[in-house]
Amino acid sequence: MNKTLIALLALACATVGMPAVAADSYTIDPTHTFPSFEVSHLGFSIQRGRFNRSAGKITLDTVAKSGSIDVSIDAASIDTGLANLEKHLQGEDFFDTAKYPAITFTSKSLKFDGDRLASAEGDFTMHGVTKPVTLAIDHFRCAPHPMTKKQTCGANATTSIKRSEFGIVKYVPNVGDEVKITIQVEATKDL
Repeated sequence: MNKTLIALLALACATVGMPAVAADSYTIDPTHTFPSFEVSHLGFSIQRGRFNRSAGKITLDTVAKSGSIDVSIDAASIDTGLANLEKHLQGEDFFDTAKYPAITFTSKSLKFDGDRLASAEGDFTMHGVTKPVTLAIDHFRCAPHPMTKKQTCGANATTSIKRSEFGIVKYVPNVGDEVKITIQVEATKDL
Protein backbone atom coordinates (compact mmCIF):
# COMPACT_ATOMS: atom_id res chain seq x y z
CA MET A 1 0.00 0.00 0.00
CA ASN A 2 1.18 3.50 -0.74
CA LYS A 3 2.86 5.21 2.30
CA THR A 4 0.89 8.44 1.70
CA LEU A 5 -2.41 6.55 1.75
CA ILE A 6 -1.40 4.77 4.98
CA ALA A 7 -0.47 8.12 6.56
CA LEU A 8 -3.84 9.64 5.55
CA LEU A 9 -5.74 6.65 6.96
CA ALA A 10 -3.78 6.88 10.22
CA LEU A 11 -4.54 10.61 10.46
CA ALA A 12 -8.23 10.00 9.79
CA CYS A 13 -8.37 7.32 12.50
CA ALA A 14 -6.52 9.56 14.96
CA THR A 15 -8.95 12.46 14.49
CA VAL A 16 -12.13 10.39 14.87
CA GLY A 17 -13.69 11.31 18.18
CA MET A 18 -11.65 14.51 18.58
CA PRO A 19 -13.86 17.44 19.48
CA ALA A 20 -14.53 20.01 16.80
CA VAL A 21 -13.58 23.58 17.53
CA ALA A 22 -16.48 24.88 19.59
CA ALA A 23 -18.07 28.27 19.47
CA ASP A 24 -17.04 30.74 22.14
CA SER A 25 -19.57 31.19 24.94
CA TYR A 26 -20.36 34.63 26.38
CA THR A 27 -22.41 35.72 29.39
CA ILE A 28 -24.48 38.87 29.01
CA ASP A 29 -23.31 41.72 31.24
CA PRO A 30 -26.49 42.96 32.99
CA THR A 31 -24.84 46.29 33.87
CA HIS A 32 -24.38 47.15 30.19
CA THR A 33 -27.43 45.49 28.64
CA PHE A 34 -30.66 47.48 28.59
CA PRO A 35 -33.46 46.52 26.21
CA SER A 36 -35.58 49.58 25.46
CA PHE A 37 -38.73 50.45 23.55
CA GLU A 38 -40.43 53.35 21.76
CA VAL A 39 -44.16 53.74 21.17
CA SER A 40 -46.39 56.54 19.90
CA HIS A 41 -48.49 58.27 22.56
CA LEU A 42 -51.72 59.55 21.00
CA GLY A 43 -49.74 60.69 17.97
CA PHE A 44 -48.25 63.54 20.00
CA SER A 45 -44.95 62.11 21.14
CA ILE A 46 -42.76 59.04 21.11
CA GLN A 47 -42.63 57.60 24.61
CA ARG A 48 -39.58 55.59 25.64
CA GLY A 49 -38.77 53.14 28.38
CA ARG A 50 -36.31 50.40 29.18
CA PHE A 51 -35.94 47.22 31.20
CA ASN A 52 -33.30 47.30 33.93
CA ARG A 53 -32.76 43.55 34.42
CA SER A 54 -31.77 41.07 31.75
CA ALA A 55 -29.62 37.96 31.52
CA GLY A 56 -28.52 35.45 28.96
CA LYS A 57 -25.91 33.62 26.93
CA ILE A 58 -24.48 34.14 23.47
CA THR A 59 -22.33 31.73 21.50
CA LEU A 60 -20.27 32.86 18.54
CA ASP A 61 -18.19 30.98 16.02
CA THR A 62 -16.87 33.74 13.77
CA VAL A 63 -15.00 31.23 11.60
CA ALA A 64 -18.09 29.12 10.86
CA LYS A 65 -20.29 32.27 10.88
CA SER A 66 -22.72 30.74 13.35
CA GLY A 67 -23.89 30.99 16.92
CA SER A 68 -26.87 31.41 19.19
CA ILE A 69 -28.54 33.97 21.42
CA ASP A 70 -30.64 33.35 24.52
CA VAL A 71 -31.81 36.53 26.29
CA SER A 72 -34.33 36.83 29.12
CA ILE A 73 -35.71 40.21 30.20
CA ASP A 74 -37.38 40.73 33.57
CA ALA A 75 -40.66 42.38 32.49
CA ALA A 76 -41.25 43.82 35.97
CA SER A 77 -38.00 45.80 35.70
CA ILE A 78 -39.67 48.23 33.28
CA ASP A 79 -38.39 51.78 33.80
CA THR A 80 -40.13 54.84 32.35
CA GLY A 81 -39.12 57.33 35.01
CA LEU A 82 -42.73 57.43 36.25
CA ALA A 83 -43.64 55.03 39.07
CA ASN A 84 -47.41 55.16 38.42
CA LEU A 85 -46.95 54.43 34.71
CA GLU A 86 -44.59 51.55 35.50
CA LYS A 87 -47.17 50.04 37.87
CA HIS A 88 -49.84 50.35 35.14
CA LEU A 89 -47.55 48.76 32.51
CA GLN A 90 -46.75 45.88 34.88
CA GLY A 91 -50.49 45.22 35.37
CA GLU A 92 -53.06 43.22 33.43
CA ASP A 93 -53.70 45.97 30.85
CA PHE A 94 -50.20 45.59 29.46
CA PHE A 95 -47.36 43.20 30.41
CA ASP A 96 -49.21 41.39 33.24
CA THR A 97 -45.87 40.63 34.86
CA ALA A 98 -47.42 38.50 37.63
CA LYS A 99 -48.56 36.02 34.96
CA TYR A 100 -45.81 36.63 32.35
CA PRO A 101 -42.63 37.58 34.24
CA ALA A 102 -40.16 37.21 31.35
CA ILE A 103 -39.74 38.49 27.82
CA THR A 104 -37.35 36.29 25.84
CA PHE A 105 -35.49 36.15 22.55
CA THR A 106 -33.81 32.97 21.34
CA SER A 107 -31.95 32.49 18.07
CA LYS A 108 -29.86 29.82 16.43
CA SER A 109 -29.75 31.64 13.10
CA LEU A 110 -27.12 34.38 13.07
CA LYS A 111 -26.29 36.09 9.78
CA PHE A 112 -22.87 37.60 9.10
CA ASP A 113 -21.71 40.19 6.58
CA GLY A 114 -18.05 39.25 6.30
CA ASP A 115 -16.78 39.19 9.90
CA ARG A 116 -19.56 41.43 11.19
CA LEU A 117 -22.69 40.04 12.77
CA ALA A 118 -25.52 41.61 10.75
CA SER A 119 -28.75 40.03 12.04
CA ALA A 120 -30.30 37.33 14.18
CA GLU A 121 -33.50 35.47 13.32
CA GLY A 122 -35.31 33.90 16.22
CA ASP A 123 -38.32 33.60 18.48
CA PHE A 124 -39.54 36.53 20.55
CA THR A 125 -41.84 35.64 23.44
CA MET A 126 -43.88 38.25 25.29
CA HIS A 127 -47.15 38.04 27.21
CA GLY A 128 -47.22 34.27 26.63
CA VAL A 129 -47.10 34.56 22.81
CA THR A 130 -44.14 33.55 20.63
CA LYS A 131 -43.56 35.04 17.17
CA PRO A 132 -40.61 34.99 14.76
CA VAL A 133 -38.57 38.21 14.80
CA THR A 134 -35.42 39.38 13.05
CA LEU A 135 -33.05 41.63 14.97
CA ALA A 136 -31.04 43.94 12.69
CA ILE A 137 -27.60 44.57 14.15
CA ASP A 138 -26.17 47.98 13.28
CA HIS A 139 -23.16 47.88 15.57
CA PHE A 140 -21.01 44.86 16.46
CA ARG A 141 -17.57 44.62 18.01
CA CYS A 142 -15.52 41.95 19.78
CA ALA A 143 -12.21 42.81 21.42
CA PRO A 144 -10.37 42.62 24.74
CA HIS A 145 -12.10 44.94 27.23
CA PRO A 146 -9.71 47.82 28.04
CA MET A 147 -10.38 47.57 31.80
CA THR A 148 -11.00 43.88 32.51
CA LYS A 149 -8.78 42.56 29.68
CA LYS A 150 -11.44 39.88 29.07
CA GLN A 151 -12.72 39.22 25.55
CA THR A 152 -15.97 41.17 25.23
CA CYS A 153 -18.53 41.52 22.44
CA GLY A 154 -21.03 44.32 22.12
CA ALA A 155 -23.88 45.01 19.75
CA ASN A 156 -26.86 47.21 19.10
CA ALA A 157 -29.89 45.32 17.79
CA THR A 158 -33.25 46.67 16.67
CA THR A 159 -36.62 45.36 15.53
CA SER A 160 -40.26 46.43 15.43
CA ILE A 161 -43.25 44.42 16.57
CA LYS A 162 -47.00 44.92 16.74
CA ARG A 163 -47.96 44.57 20.39
CA SER A 164 -51.47 43.48 19.44
CA GLU A 165 -49.98 40.31 17.93
CA PHE A 166 -48.80 39.46 21.46
CA GLY A 167 -52.19 40.07 23.06
CA ILE A 168 -51.36 43.54 24.42
CA VAL A 169 -54.18 45.59 22.93
CA LYS A 170 -55.08 48.22 25.54
CA TYR A 171 -55.57 51.66 23.94
CA VAL A 172 -54.65 50.56 20.40
CA PRO A 173 -54.57 52.56 18.12
CA ASN A 174 -54.35 55.67 20.33
CA VAL A 175 -51.26 54.32 22.02
CA GLY A 176 -49.34 52.89 19.08
CA ASP A 177 -49.57 49.27 18.05
CA GLU A 178 -46.09 49.34 16.50
CA VAL A 179 -43.31 49.21 19.07
CA LYS A 180 -39.66 49.73 18.20
CA ILE A 181 -37.33 47.61 20.32
CA THR A 182 -33.62 48.31 20.75
CA ILE A 183 -31.28 46.04 22.66
CA GLN A 184 -27.87 47.36 23.60
CA VAL A 185 -25.84 44.41 24.77
CA GLU A 186 -22.38 43.61 26.06
CA ALA A 187 -21.25 40.09 26.86
CA THR A 188 -18.04 38.70 28.36
CA LYS A 189 -16.37 35.52 27.17
CA ASP A 190 -16.72 32.61 29.57
CA LEU A 191 -13.49 31.07 30.81
